Amino acid sequence: MGSRQLALDLPHADSRSRDDFLPGLANEAALALIDSWPDWPARSVALVGPAGSGKSHLAAIFAEASGAPILPASALDIAAVPGLLAGGALVLEDLGSGLVPEAALFHLLNLVGEQKANLLITSARLPSALSEGLSTADLASRLRALPVVRLGAPDEELLAAVAVKLFADRQILPDEALLAYLLPRVERSIAGLRDVVAELDREALARKRPLTRALVATLLRERAGAAGEAGPDERDIPSTDLTTG
Repeated sequence: MGSRQLALDLPHADSRSRDDFLPGLANEAALALIDSWPDWPARSVALVGPAGSGKSHLAAIFAEASGAPILPASALDIAAVPGLLAGGALVLEDLGSGLVPEAALFHLLNLVGEQKANLLITSARLPSALSEGLSTADLASRLRALPVVRLGAPDEELLAAVAVKLFADRQILPDEALLAYLLPRVERSIAGLRDVVAELDREALARKRPLTRALVATLLRERAGAAGEAGPDERDIPSTDLTTG
């Protein structure tokens, strides 16, 4: 049996600069919005898309360009709102991932307009959906009126480019055979691809072996077996099956 070493799950650099953003059909409208700042269609705009679709990367690009702080929506506090807009812009991340802070959010939206500031909201859910069930009718109306730019499911070309970048972030240069084998056999989302690349790198380090197509095939079979699924060579996965989950 081959020897294994302890694979430390160390953080890897995940550059969120404008130059490192990978454009594609799924995100071109969102990228155009960020690049067009400050000439936005409204003072407040929402970026909506599934996990791993690039919302946080785009938010980081906007923050770098505008000087905006980035705040998780769950941490929004009404007393802190004026200070958050001191620089004229703010990123509010992951609105709707927990309870919507109604009073603070309503105050923020009002102040953005009064101060002619800019607010970028990111969310996995449409603002119109977030408005349902709110106790503040005026806030619900504001959310429904927010301009929305959606990020869609990545196409094959974008997934391949993202895979190359994810491997490069871990100092791995995958060859075409590895990518051609891997991509049709993993979840069709950037978030899912990120998890798989991390797992493959971790296992290759533990086994003290280079990450080749053969090792990827072995690891995917073991992964599927542990999950009680058919191995990647035992099933036919259509290349057009895009899952945004």
